[in-house]
Amino acid sequence: MSTRRRDRHGRGLRGPLAVRNPLTGTTLDPVRPPARASFFDEAVQNSIERVHAHAPDVLTGITVGIEEVPFLQTAWSGERVPLAAAVAATPEAFGRVVLYRRPLEHRAASRQGLQILVHRTLVEQLAALTGRSVDDIDPDALDDED
Repeated sequence: MSTRRRDRHGRGLRGPLAVRNPLTGTTLDPVRPPARASFFDEAVQNSIERVHAHAPDVLTGITVGIEEVPFLQTAWSGERVPLAAAVAATPEAFGRVVLYRRPLEHRAASRQGLQILVHRTLVEQLAALTGRSVDDIDPDALDDED
């Protein structure tokens, strides 16, 4: 079967890609990489675990969240969209770090680059909130290669 027929109208592959299993009568779905949103969630979780391994006290009293895009009451300065926001703790609420998924994905060239960018952004925001240096929070942060 020609590839033109399999990808008619540019909508991707159609139909089963494998023959049916003679024992079960079913086909296997091809293994796909995780979706962008779930990959981003995993990258944030891995970054939090990495920070917790180096400096567990940094995350005390700080909530880390994810939003698709920044929604700020006041306009940000400059022409660049912010990658994250840090809100200091108040007597009524914990401190917060919010990472914006779409701007971070837009700036990263690859999935590995996205993991590095997420980690560096989280570490910088935690450093701004706690007043500690980036090297104190994660001494290996500058060892990552782009």
